[in-house]
Amino acid sequence: MVILPKNQQGRFGILKKVSLRTLWPHEALDFTPWLAKNLDVLSEKLGMDLELQLQEAPVGTFSLDLLAHDLGTDRTVVIENQIEQTDHDHLGKLITYAAGHNASVAVWIAASFREEHRQALDWLNQRADTSTEYFGVVLEAIQIDDSRPACNFRLVSFPNDWRKHAISTGTSKPSARGESYRIFFQGLIDNLREKHAFTQARKAQAQSWYTFTSGIRGASFGFSFAMGGRARVEIYIDREDADWNKWLFDALIQQRVDIESNLDALLSWERLDDKRASRIACYRDASIEDSHASLVELEAWAIQQLLNFRKVFKPKISALIESAPSRVIDDSHDAT
Repeated sequence: MVILPKNQQGRFGILKKVSLRTLWPHEALDFTPWLAKNLDVLSEKLGMDLELQLQEAPVGTFSLDLLAHDLGTDRTVVIENQIEQTDHDHLGKLITYAAGHNASVAVWIAASFREEHRQALDWLNQRADTSTEYFGVVLEAIQIDDSRPACNFRLVSFPNDWRKHAISTGTSKPSARGESYRIFFQGLIDNLREKHAFTQARKAQAQSWYTFTSGIRGASFGFSFAMGGRARVEIYIDREDADWNKWLFDALIQQRVDIESNLDALLSWERLDDKRASRIACYRDASIEDSHASLVELEAWAIQQLLNFRKVFKPKISALIESAPSRVIDDSHDAT
């Protein structure tokens, strides 16, 4: 509790808005890069844990401002920025980008929303034939007297059950096992973020797995407590296109000897012919019910394997995509 001196009691500063253009003169050159580095601010408002996948992500001849991943629910999120009043052009782009990336969440950030655009987002959220959630977010810059300006996000449109979900996820307690998962993964993602710049994730969930972007669309790294008392580090291949997934897996397995030699490990090559995706993984015996000392050792193992996977797989996948024939892959410049 802050107690003001007697001569200041009853005196309040004046809250005022700051022009967005004074902080971010150019949307693409200033605001979008700023948001890419400060996704945690938007994450808190949306009740998500967003990790950046790609800035200026291509969709045909257009470019999406930010492509992100909600680590808590393993969902793709598209974010379109507009530091002015909404217009029809950006509404069309938002829907196009959501379709182009098969997104589960679409976020439209603007300085203000025309009523017809807010109603359009509400209408999209009310439709039963779509699984995509749409958010309308007003961007504001405010300050008190001559203080430093602060960014404020204000929701003006959101899915029907979003507020109920946000409240329940913030107040409901996980099971004892779920809490054990949350504690383990909080330590894991904190170390990966702070010591190795491997992820931007900040908030662990009460779940037995976590995925991390590789910087290449269609390939993600992950760690999980798998069935049968085993822990797994993997690279998961899934670009919502079974042919592309199997092509990349087959191209990688041709380099199996070199990959396993560089990793100094024998891998499990799981093409998963009955599924759309494919997986390449390494395993070890482990359970969330193991002793604290064992879990500390497991965390160290997971971190080292994830770092090794990134070092070995990322350049190989990037090279394969760049050299792939156009009949196999049309968007060969997604790798970053």
